[in-house]
Amino acid sequence: MSHSGVVASRTLADEYSTIVRSLSGPEWSAPSRCAGWSVKDLVAHTGSNFAAIVNPPEPDPDVPAPTTAEELQERLVDERRDWAPTRVADEFLSTVGPAMEVLSAMQAPEIGSAPMTLTDLGTYDSHQLSDAFAFDMWCHMYVDLLAPGGPVSRPVGDPDDAVLGAAIGWMLAGLPQMCPDVNAALGGRALGVRLTGPGGGEWTLRPGERLLTVETGLDRSDTVIDSSAADFVLWGTTRSPWRQHVSVHGDEAYAATVLDTMDIV
Repeated sequence: MSHSGVVASRTLADEYSTIVRSLSGPEWSAPSRCAGWSVKDLVAHTGSNFAAIVNPPEPDPDVPAPTTAEELQERLVDERRDWAPTRVADEFLSTVGPAMEVLSAMQAPEIGSAPMTLTDLGTYDSHQLSDAFAFDMWCHMYVDLLAPGGPVSRPVGDPDDAVLGAAIGWMLAGLPQMCPDVNAALGGRALGVRLTGPGGGEWTLRPGERLLTVETGLDRSDTVIDSSAADFVLWGTTRSPWRQHVSVHGDEAYAATVLDTMDIV
């Protein structure tokens, strides 16, 4: 079960809530680092996801269901595009607590082991949704919202190992299904991944018959890539070119072939 994901999500939700309460008028309308989204859109995205797990909407038979996660999230933000910032903030702040309770309840074995399909992102155990929320909040808050990459300046602490670790855990869990082309790019070889700093660790990407597997530890990898865990959030989501953050030990051309296919959502 992903109890650590629940703890991380609660911590991030508290920090995010504090920031939402403090946003000024110009900050609400400022463009975030997330392409095409303002700060208001970014908060609406997170608040709409809170609302969706607290009160799942009934599907509209007259509207085709979204086929990709990007389409789903854009649709939720579009529905809130004309909302005033106060209404966006109210939805976020009124649903954040109940949403954390839902994530906690999903750790029960009879619920947490049930499969959950997230559009084109793949199928996971339901308990892993807490890790997904930790990743989503970390990425949107620390990367897209807050300076230096985002438009909002607030004092924040250094990255926390447990919190960032949950986000990294979701990225690695999602990598095989979100980035199926990486499996072919591995070309039958294994690639080592070493992430340093808070949230870091060592893993091996190993090719499989259909999807790659992510194994803990470095095992018989002739090529290893190095990056900080915090930077992995940047380049693993293609917000920043991997070449600006990654050092390669071994076959550089091979590593580039693999990394060029990586885009975690």
